[in-house]
Amino acid sequence: MVVASQLRVGMVVKFEGQDYKVVATEYRPGQGRMSGAMHARLRNLDTGTFWEHAFRSELKLEEMPLDKHTLEFLYADENHCCFMDPENFEQTEISKELVGVQARFLEAGMRLSVEFVAGRPINVLFPDVLEVKIANTAPPAHQQQDTNFKPATLDNGVEVLVPQFVKTGDTIRLDIGNLRYMDRAKAKRT
Repeated sequence: MVVASQLRVGMVVKFEGQDYKVVATEYRPGQGRMSGAMHARLRNLDTGTFWEHAFRSELKLEEMPLDKHTLEFLYADENHCCFMDPENFEQTEISKELVGVQARFLEAGMRLSVEFVAGRPINVLFPDVLEVKIANTAPPAHQQQDTNFKPATLDNGVEVLVPQFVKTGDTIRLDIGNLRYMDRAKAKRT
């Protein structure tokens, strides 16, 4: 059990028979005889919907154990992504809906952390930055300002905006959360 005033981002709790992952919290102290309240933004693990609720600070909630395992991506079909535990070779199918838009960046052999609650996967954790290759873009224009961006298509078909000096075949570092160009990747020495 955890007291509501001790809720932290990333925790998984059971409330009124539903499992929720805490996405955001803000404690608001009470005044006078009123006790404080913990305002929390929660994601329902069954439906994926978000819910905001103010809990009395002394309310006790059942905390669910959260396990993280590093799994290797194998393949994807129309509805699922298949991952394998490299230690025991056990395979886990995770719905593409749960993986989210980042599913387009999965490559065979990629290792990612997957969060589990009671044996079921609830979240796939991607790195903040990925190196991706430009498959197609307009020729580089070195005379223009670096603040001008042009569209570029990545190897996986995703379209992003890149600076004018980036050319087809370049490898860039991409902020996965926002799909924003960060910088060019350093060339690897062989």
